[in-house]
Parts: sequence; C-alpha cells; structure tokens
Amino acid sequence: MSAHPVSLRTPSRAVPSGGRRFPAVLAVLVTAALAGSAFGAADPATWVLETVWVMLGLPLLVLLRRRFPLSGLLCGLLAVHATVLIVGGHYTYAEVPAGDWVRDWFGLERNPYDRFGHLMQGFVPAILVRELLVRTSPLRGSRWLAPLTVCACLAFSAVFEMLEWLAAVTGGQAADAFLATQGDVWDTQWDMFCALIGATCSLLLLRRAHDRSLTRLPAPAKG
Repeated sequence: MSAHPVSLRTPSRAVPSGGRRFPAVLAVLVTAALAGSAFGAADPATWVLETVWVMLGLPLLVLLRRRFPLSGLLCGLLAVHATVLIVGGHYTYAEVPAGDWVRDWFGLERNPYDRFGHLMQGFVPAILVRELLVRTSPLRGSRWLAPLTVCACLAFSAVFEMLEWLAAVTGGQAADAFLATQGDVWDTQWDMFCALIGATCSLLLLRRAHDRSLTRLPAPAKG
C-alpha cells in the first residue's frame, strides 16, 4: 500500500460547473434525509446519538468549503456514510429492515447492519484521513501514508467504542439500542475488526481513484 506523489496543482482547464455543484447537491440530499429520518424514529435518543456525527460534520464542511474544498470522491463517500448513519439512527442498527432481509437470506444469527456500519466506519474515514495527510503533511508520497491512515481509523474506532461504553455505563438498558450488541459478547472486537477491514480495503481499492480526484480539486479561496 505504498503511496505515490500526488500533484495537488489545479489543472489548467476550469473545473466543470457540475463538479462545483456536486458537493452542494450532496449536502442538500443529506440534509433532507437527516430531517426526514427524525420523523417516526424508533428511538429518538438513539437517533440523536447515531446522527450527531452528521449534525456536526455537515455544517463544518459547509463552513470550510471555500478554504478547504474536499475532493469529489471524498464528498461522495461522506454522503454515503452519512446515509448509513441516518438509516441506522432511524431504525436503530439492530432493526434496519435491509439487515433483516440479509439475515434471513443467508441464515445469519443477527442483523448484520451494525457490522456493515462499522465496515463503513473504516472505509470512508480512510479516504478522509488520507486526504488530510496528503494535503497538509509531509507524508505525501511516503510509504508511511497507508499504515498511518489505517492506524488513525483504528484509533477513531476505539474512541467510538469507548463512547459506547460510556453510554452503557450512564444509560444502562436505555442504551441497548445504541450499542446494538444483539447479545454478542465479542461485539466490540468485531466492530474494530470490521473498521480495520474497511480501512484496508478502501486504500487498496480507491487509492488511485483518490489520487485522480485530488488533481481535480479547485483552488481554495484565500483570506
């Protein structure tokens, strides 16, 4: 997973207007999905806990869109990840209908949507961390870029598990829907393993596409 130098110079041709509108369209769609998911949520407290990352992250990205625009690939992945969180918040992870269908089709013992959510917890943040490191650190082109990106994703996953532990301690049985352990005593280990697999697969599959997307970044606004 060695990295190659990435030129971040803006191409000589102008960025297509469709490319400039893409992040704005995604932001509108995610906002609409977030607002809609609040209605009829299975557990309002769980909805807040699961979607708080979207509530905090989306305004931050909008505020920084001119000074630090993100690549199109990363914007798309963040929108997909936000959708995963929103769906999990609306139904609770253990009760997502799509997960029930997969469980029944494959004869699984539990709804696997929580596993999928933690896979995405590694898959998408890997590209976010990689983009931040490529654009703001001396690691661009370094062989350390990939392993440090995976380590950062695992660190984030560990922090999330500690937040779940805190929720369990403070909320007791009321936090069961948020934890979504479904009776698995090894749920925490499985969650972090899924994040590790997700981050590794993301770098293996999307590294070159991410490099191409980075070269198409518009010049950030000054001031």
